Amino acid sequence: MSNANSVQIANHEVGNDAPVYVIGEIGLNHNGDVEIAKRLIDVAADAGAQAVKFQKRTPEIATPEHMKQTPRETPWGTMTYLEYRYRVEFEKEQYAEISRHCQERSIDWFASPWDEPSVDFLEEMGVVAHKVASASLTDSGMLKRLADTGKPIILSTGMSTIEQIDTAVSILGTEKLVLMHATSTYPLPPHEANLRMITTLQDRFGVPVGYSGHEPGLQISVAAVALGAVAVERHITLDRTMWGSDHAASLEPKGFATLVRDIRIIGEALGDGIKRIYPGELAPLSKLRRVGA
Repeated sequence: MSNANSVQIANHEVGNDAPVYVIGEIGLNHNGDVEIAKRLIDVAADAGAQAVKFQKRTPEIATPEHMKQTPRETPWGTMTYLEYRYRVEFEKEQYAEISRHCQERSIDWFASPWDEPSVDFLEEMGVVAHKVASASLTDSGMLKRLADTGKPIILSTGMSTIEQIDTAVSILGTEKLVLMHATSTYPLPPHEANLRMITTLQDRFGVPVGYSGHEPGLQISVAAVALGAVAVERHITLDRTMWGSDHAASLEPKGFATLVRDIRIIGEALGDGIKRIYPGELAPLSKLRRVGA
């Protein structure tokens, strides 16, 4: 049952009284191959994550003008950055296949749209939520289009000032909003993680707050949960040495499975903050306490 500080995404509640909502960020780590995408969905589902996330662009609109003709070395030869963007972009046929596979594996899927037509595309595909990438936090036109969908929105807050976050939240509203604390450095050094921002965002906006991490290891993400993050998003890959810009800052299958395991343990260990004597303490109590109350 949802409370004021939780958001319902498909069959999952995201909030303090629910298991941490773990998102495997596939992004472009499928390298334009739907079979790799399906294997990554399996990695996330096998680990016990509740969702996977992709990215959706209309390359002609979403690619910055100064980048369009920049040469890019790729496994398919040298091409312009714009050509590369088209090469790794999935369309309806591939997303229909992804959607079916996620249904079979009982895992949610959604994507970060990078432009307004991509919002419409994802709506046609029937996504259960929308994710806003940190780079898009100031795209007020797209945020308005997302707000109009009435779907839950997960908003990453990297590379943004608190005033920019205020503006984005005022456009999106707080009713179905999950904020993700993030620092958009790849890979993320510990001194830039600033995990106390999780509490700052909770206090300022009164919405569920998660953590989107780009660090190489697991510790910072686990600490985020201990500090109150109700969702965690991490990039996943089949192999960190694969070609592509995000693989190096991603977790391989074993690392991701370990992370989800640790998140579940921490989630259970947090408890409710009410002091009680647990059944397991009764034997030591009778054995060790010399002076009664």
